[in-house]
Amino acid sequence: MTQAALQARLIACANLVPKVESHYVWQGRLEQSAEVLMILKTTPARLAKLRGLIEREHPYDTPEFLALPVTSGARKYLAWVSAAVAPRA
Repeated sequence: MTQAALQARLIACANLVPKVESHYVWQGRLEQSAEVLMILKTTPARLAKLRGLIEREHPYDTPEFLALPVTSGARKYLAWVSAAVAPRA
């Protein structure tokens, strides 16, 4: 999924954090599972297409997809993210 997002220029970078232990209620039952946390860097302009890719390709019926606003960041890094996801002409 991350490779598809990178190739489609929907993300500039993906961080995969292994061995995340999740505890939650699903369909009325307490569940526990090992998961990999994906942190994907993109821009607001590419967010809807990224969400579509995740919802189509993720093996879960209801994948976690949260968008957190960036309120501050290194100017050069944010410029790199924007350039990395800009559609090519």
